[in-house]
Amino acid sequence: MGATDDAADQELTEAVRAGYAFDGAALELGGLMLAPDRLADVPVRIPTAMLNRHGLVAGATGTGKTRTLQLMVEQLSAQGVPVFAADIKGDLSGLAQAGQPSEKLSARAATVGQEWTATGFPVEFYAIGAMGSGIPLRVTMSAFGPTLLSKVLGLNDTQESSLGLVFHYADRAGLPLLDLADLRAVVAHLLSDEGKVELKELGGLSSATAGVILRELIGLEDQGGDVFFGEPEFESADLVQLAPDGRGLISLVELPQLQDRPAIFSTFLMWLLADLFHDLPEVGDVDKPKLVFFFDEAHLLFADASKAFLDQVAQTVRLIRSKGVGVFFVTQSPTDVPDDVLAQLGSRVQHQLRAHTPNDAKALKATVATYPTSGYADLGAVITGLGIGEAIVTVMDERGAPTPVAWTRLRAPESRMDPCDPDLLTAAVAASPRATKYGAAIDRESARELLATRLEQGAAKQAQESTQVQVPVPKPAKRAAPKKASPRDDGIVDQVVGSAAFKDFMRTAAREIARGMFKTGRR
Repeated sequence: MGATDDAADQELTEAVRAGYAFDGAALELGGLMLAPDRLADVPVRIPTAMLNRHGLVAGATGTGKTRTLQLMVEQLSAQGVPVFAADIKGDLSGLAQAGQPSEKLSARAATVGQEWTATGFPVEFYAIGAMGSGIPLRVTMSAFGPTLLSKVLGLNDTQESSLGLVFHYADRAGLPLLDLADLRAVVAHLLSDEGKVELKELGGLSSATAGVILRELIGLEDQGGDVFFGEPEFESADLVQLAPDGRGLISLVELPQLQDRPAIFSTFLMWLLADLFHDLPEVGDVDKPKLVFFFDEAHLLFADASKAFLDQVAQTVRLIRSKGVGVFFVTQSPTDVPDDVLAQLGSRVQHQLRAHTPNDAKALKATVATYPTSGYADLGAVITGLGIGEAIVTVMDERGAPTPVAWTRLRAPESRMDPCDPDLLTAAVAASPRATKYGAAIDRESARELLATRLEQGAAKQAQESTQVQVPVPKPAKRAAPKKASPRDDGIVDQVVGSAAFKDFMRTAAREIARGMFKTGRR
């Protein structure tokens, strides 16, 4: 290496050293690399206070994204920050157990100045509906709302608007939409002889469009989507929890059979974000986030999404920062994330990208263009040459400015780097207070039962009218002066206010007010 190269390395080293020298708490990512076999004694870090400015972890399959997530989640928990993450392959479940030491692991840790200590962390295991062994996560159909459901069903703009009319009709008719069967029953009712008058009154909803929606709902049920909708409904504020020892609770949602239900997974995560935005108080800038949310397989959320939907995602990401929530999108390429969202991601951890095809080369060029000016003559060549466990990093410093781009060897996670013991997972789920809260499904009276009752009553009334003889109707008696309410009357009022019907009416009114960015609303 010549003097010119030495001078360039020295300049880069000093720039990175100064750029990552933060005063407050930080996540330790790793050490600066100057060549594949040469590291500088310079740490690369992310300020904890800047984590609610969001981030991106990207890279091709097999380049170490999951281990990067694990590394970040461990340190967040240790600093008392709760974390939510999707466990796509089950690998993150190992966070609950201490890692296995080895000579190779110790040697790698030493190269980045890491004092590696085997450590397990507090983990809560969840599963969407009944699709897994974790605590079931469910959401009512009404709370999920028509916008997100349209994304799941793949509806076009006209069909999405029509689905919104169906939800509006159900609200006004006092028909609670709790599960998939409820929504199917309402759409089927509107298409029936008994409901065709009400369908006509809705105006913008044609019978053909209603038929398409019904067919898509049946298809979703055939895929097992019905287990996701129902009660008890998950309260997203339960994600913001600390373990008894003060560490942040790590909430992992298990996602088996993701390839069969990608839209449910991605839109469920988006619902959680929207619900957190609705439920959490404003906190502004804080020393550390209230929650960090890792949005894995992010490309599933953005694929084939309408502009209106993407606008709502961008707005949610922009505004949820004020609630103290940081969001990290995890995907293969930064080009998977729309520009309006990408522009809001202050921290970037870019693992290797491959450039084997013209499309790969185009994506690489677009990726390089998203970085601030770097000290590397050919950043694209650095990205394609990264080894496993290496990444290009730039973050937002404590002043809100981007740090120098740094080729980084990442630290090793201290928890287990493969799935945890199944017996430990089962025991953790059984011991959780949230297993009692959410474990058993509830099937209370809702739209399906109410419509069935209405149909039975209508048939009975019609049969009765066909057999009855008409009799004179007596004149009404003279109206008496109003009586003063008695204690017995007050008791009747209490019964009415406490009745299920009145509570459903109040929930409907509250839901109309609560529906926000994605027209979602908690019952």
